[in-house]
Amino acid sequence: MLKIRTPKNGKVRRELEKRAPKIVETGKKTLILHGTKTSGVLNAVLTELYHLKKESSVKYSRKNDGIKPFESGGDSSLEFFSLKTDCSIIVYGSHSKKRPDNLVIGRTYDHKIYDLVEVGIENFKSMHSFTYDKKLSPRVGSKPFITFIGEGFENVEELKHLKEVLLDLFRGEVVENLNLAGLDRVYVCTAISPNKVFLTHCALRLKKSGSVVPRMELVEVGPSMDMVVRRHRLPSDGLRKEAMKTAKDQAKKKEKNVSQDAIQGKIGRIYIPDQKVGDMAIPDKSKGVKRERREAKMKNKDDGPASKKPKEDSEKPKENSE
Repeated sequence: MLKIRTPKNGKVRRELEKRAPKIVETGKKTLILHGTKTSGVLNAVLTELYHLKKESSVKYSRKNDGIKPFESGGDSSLEFFSLKTDCSIIVYGSHSKKRPDNLVIGRTYDHKIYDLVEVGIENFKSMHSFTYDKKLSPRVGSKPFITFIGEGFENVEELKHLKEVLLDLFRGEVVENLNLAGLDRVYVCTAISPNKVFLTHCALRLKKSGSVVPRMELVEVGPSMDMVVRRHRLPSDGLRKEAMKTAKDQAKKKEKNVSQDAIQGKIGRIYIPDQKVGDMAIPDKSKGVKRERREAKMKNKDDGPASKKPKEDSEKPKENSE
């Protein structure tokens, strides 16, 4: 029986709460790993993916043995690294005679493998092979546009799955509002065939168009590559339902003294405590007191002047000593 260890102080408890699954997820971190054997092309691909996601990624350069994501028990090391680094997306590169320049992109839920997509890299071009004005270089950590061109992303199951994975890989943190002036990069994904996608990275230039919407120009800055889908594994229905749970699916907390009406809408009930007016202290300068004094004064005038008591001298007369 496994012993459940509880945090001993507040710092550890807060760190565990940050890593726990959330209904509204924050930005996803990416873990980049090397397999037992990798080629020069694959090393360049992993390095440039790390540079594109430098602020939200972790890269291990050491080779890792025994990782076979699509085999039973072969993904335990990936789950261990995901838990260790708190990363939700894993990019694993390996090279063999049967599957050259092989790249596996996987997502995790609660640090367990959620789904996997395996692609082969072809016609790779690095950032250094493109000539452009360096002033157009996208800023590190900027929010990108992601566009998918081709009917295959809507009709072919493998490309639909690849589209979901690439969106999670490149979009970063989900935001509600975005400043148009801060957009400086675009990822363009084009479906060439039912199992092949061309991916390129472009810089975005916004120019005046004479209207509110600016004119956009794309300048290819790299990297670019062809991705050939080889294998993919979808999540189970139970795991998908648990991972797709949103805040609306949760039971709403009952609001006290609030009800809904079909005609009047939201109705609230307000409870006002007893004012206890009779126990309130009335100040002396109130109008009622002044009126009573005025009436009493008028009554005394009608009755006549009041007799005054003779003032008694406090000092007795001194006796004559004569």
